[in-house]
Amino acid sequence: MTEKKIAEGPHLAEILALETKVWEALVAGDPEADGRLLSEDFLGVYPSGFSDKAGHCGQLKDGPVMAQYRLSDAQLRIITERAALLSYRARYCPAGSGHWQVMLISSLWEESTAGWINTFSQDTPETGA
Repeated sequence: MTEKKIAEGPHLAEILALETKVWEALVAGDPEADGRLLSEDFLGVYPSGFSDKAGHCGQLKDGPVMAQYRLSDAQLRIITERAALLSYRARYCPAGSGHWQVMLISSLWEESTAGWINTFSQDTPETGA
């Protein structure tokens, strides 16, 4: 498999902007905005277990789940012309928590006729080890 790593540039900016929209939906508590960014067969792999699209969007049924976030250290791996893996560090403060946490996240974005859509995401707690 051929892949190309991108640390900056327009393609990284485009995919990072889409990922940021997912975070903004979490802050706004907007399941419809969240759902527009996820594929029907979305798979999330989280410290709490597996999630599908319904689970990811469903977490917003009672409102925002995030208060604040900061994304950094983004890099993009071009898997094919229509698939890219975005990896980055997310510092975030869950709604109602007041305590910042850190995850290393990888999200697979695939281009369809409707545009780029998130098909897979994995969150790994940063332990500093």
